[in-house]
Amino acid sequence: MSFIRAATLARSVATSSCRRYSTEAGAKKSSNLGLYLGGAGLVGLGTYVYMGFGKGEVATAKKDLKSPLDPSKYIDLKLKRVEPYNHNTSKFVLELGAGEASLLPVASCVYIETPDFKDAKGEPMHRPYTPISASDLEGELVFVIKKYETGNVSKHIHSLKAGDTLKIKGPLAKWPWKMNELDEVGLIGGGSGIAPLYQILQHALADKSNKTKFKLLYANVTEQDILLREEFDAMKKKYPDTFDVVYVLDKGDANWKGDTGYVGAELIKQHIAPPSLGEKVKVFICGPPGQVVSIAGKKNGMKQGELKGILKELGYTEDQVYKF
Repeated sequence: MSFIRAATLARSVATSSCRRYSTEAGAKKSSNLGLYLGGAGLVGLGTYVYMGFGKGEVATAKKDLKSPLDPSKYIDLKLKRVEPYNHNTSKFVLELGAGEASLLPVASCVYIETPDFKDAKGEPMHRPYTPISASDLEGELVFVIKKYETGNVSKHIHSLKAGDTLKIKGPLAKWPWKMNELDEVGLIGGGSGIAPLYQILQHALADKSNKTKFKLLYANVTEQDILLREEFDAMKKKYPDTFDVVYVLDKGDANWKGDTGYVGAELIKQHIAPPSLGEKVKVFICGPPGQVVSIAGKKNGMKQGELKGILKELGYTEDQVYKF
């Protein structure tokens, strides 16, 4: 499995996702969590060793890097700047020190905690968010986070200004991506649930050894709601043989020439590789709970839950589907 390819990932954009419906790929990942950023952080010494998902690999780094993140406790990171993104979303750039990067494995996310809001047990509320800034990006950790009126954590984050701090803990391991393990990958995203899908794409497509073909179906309410569109369009132009994206809107105006409505069976059959490819095809999905239930069945807390919905009806198996 390829991990961080230093000097190959250039994008510094990230977005929020998964939120309360994030899950781990399986129990075996949690046992290795302390190895990801062991204690005070993962350190690069000319080269660094990533001991993740049960395997150790060496990746050459362009310089010595370490991560301030800790999977066992929250740390405070200073908010460097806030940039408006659209009508309900902003970019939040967190400051890391010189020689520091997130060094997050792919795919993984982090927890953001808000001390101002408590859950039913009186504990500070927290939600998982996927940063998609390059794992080896020095000095910054960037999120694009949508504000939900019913989401206390997102409202807290949107109330912050430059100089304030956010409490971060991680990484939380998700699916253990391995280069060229799959021939075809279908990605179905909805709204701010695009983040882990973008994380995989950014990581895999930039690897010169990549032979996997990716097809993304990305659903939003309006055209203005599409996140990371510039990045996806750039990927499609740069990697035409291995990546394609289809945008789907609930409400397209008179100028919209793309698909409208919901991501249903016909759209999936048209664009996503069939289940007949067996172990060489995988479908990843992350989006609003209603979308996930309709397409792949309800998740069972932190577990995947039984595969149901459209993908089940089309013949996909549980081994061929992963719900973030």
